[in-house]
Amino acid sequence: MGFKTVLCLTGADHSDQDVRTAAGLCAEVGAHLSVLIIPPPMLLMSHRRIGDGVPEWPVGRGQAIARLNDRFRQIDRFTQDVVRLEKRSKDIQKLLESMSLAYDVDTDYCDPASLGEVARQRALCADLTIIGPGLLNDENLGPPVVNGCLFDTGKPVLVVPKGAEATLWPRRVLVGWDSRVEASRAAREALGLLCAAEEVRVALVDPKANYNGNGAEPGADIAAYLTRHGARVSVDLLPSAGKSAATVLAQHAIDISADMIVMGAYGSRRLRERLFGGVTRWIFEKPTLPLFLAR
Repeated sequence: MGFKTVLCLTGADHSDQDVRTAAGLCAEVGAHLSVLIIPPPMLLMSHRRIGDGVPEWPVGRGQAIARLNDRFRQIDRFTQDVVRLEKRSKDIQKLLESMSLAYDVDTDYCDPASLGEVARQRALCADLTIIGPGLLNDENLGPPVVNGCLFDTGKPVLVVPKGAEATLWPRRVLVGWDSRVEASRAAREALGLLCAAEEVRVALVDPKANYNGNGAEPGADIAAYLTRHGARVSVDLLPSAGKSAATVLAQHAIDISADMIVMGAYGSRRLRERLFGGVTRWIFEKPTLPLFLAR
């Protein structure tokens, strides 16, 4: 298995579920787990510009007192956040020590605008990023973290919805294939998983035989590629019957009792938020299966 470093990002107020999931996956393959705790947005201190002027007494005095009171409340809240963050870090370290894992735990104070870049930098030095239900449910942290880890790194992401039984040794894997670059990269990044699986089902929805895309025999090219690497592959050609490709693939995953779905992540920079929304809708509306994505 080629996953030696696995990244898990979790919010300071999240439960341990995402970390436990990532730790369990690392234990399966002997990987190092890198945990990044994302604290609440750092409180930025604002200052009056020189030349703003001072309001006349007593208005100026009242405004100054109100600003000081607000600042004291911010400092108190920030202090509480720091204490809570330190406790969260120690709790995670204690948890991982009990599992005898190789790990590191870090925090990174950053403003919301730079969160995606922080996630990207961490994901660049990891083989796989785990996105658990805690992060999926966080509307503030989820989108920038997924976008940063998936779009800007070329590295894969494993999305694990609530209730899914995640494993890096799946017995049966469904690969969504459409002859696009993203699907090819997802299959390549998942080679270790696919070759170790008992069965790999390559599924194409409404494929058309042509020499510019799927070839004369849709699915034969990717099946041959995976077979040469040692995967046990069969090809399923699925009619859409007026349904979306996602719906057809989801139902097929249920029908074949798949343990994981591998597919490409599509979308331009302008569509990133829409992609995240689509992924979360997939996770909550479709079967509770881990989703292996690459871009």
